[in-house]
Amino acid sequence: MKLHWSPRSPFVRKVMVFAHETGLVERLTCVRTVVAMNAPNAALLPDNPLSKIPTLVLDDGTPLYDSAVICEYLDTLHDRTRLFPAEGPARWTALRRQALGDGFLDLLLLWRYERERSPPSQTLLDAFAAKYRATMRSLEQEATALERTAFGIGHIAVGCSLSYLDFRFADLNWRSGHPQIATWHASFAQRPSAKATEAVEG
Repeated sequence: MKLHWSPRSPFVRKVMVFAHETGLVERLTCVRTVVAMNAPNAALLPDNPLSKIPTLVLDDGTPLYDSAVICEYLDTLHDRTRLFPAEGPARWTALRRQALGDGFLDLLLLWRYERERSPPSQTLLDAFAAKYRATMRSLEQEATALERTAFGIGHIAVGCSLSYLDFRFADLNWRSGHPQIATWHASFAQRPSAKATEAVEG
């Protein structure tokens, strides 16, 4: 399978963490694909008309996107413990956590774009900052439950979003005031799947 990939994309990293956790990473052929909000990638458009990564192209040419869809598809291909609970409260909790982690990443990507725009909108910057603070409060409250539930898609999404803060928002010093989720993230960062997929410039 072909994966449109970048070493800087947090959503690509989410898929790669998932692939490592499920033993599927060797089945992926990663193709370096550059995307930008203001410059669609012409080579990617046939596989994904939104020009976004990650995009997975199956062996029969069928494309899948985005990270949530790709991860759920990958979860059907292995014989290890499923990372998407099949049903019941555990499934809805996992999907909610995934939505929180993915939504947080969407927020951070837009926030970073606005920070770099000249001049930025102070109204938007203030709105992003307020949502960031609310999300961190929610994650701090969630930390104990994350520790007590089986590792799955929600953990991956939350872990990747916090790692992206380290990669692009080091100035926020997010661990200050959030000791419980910081402790949880430290354990996430030590997983072999997380170590193998750390974001890098390039």
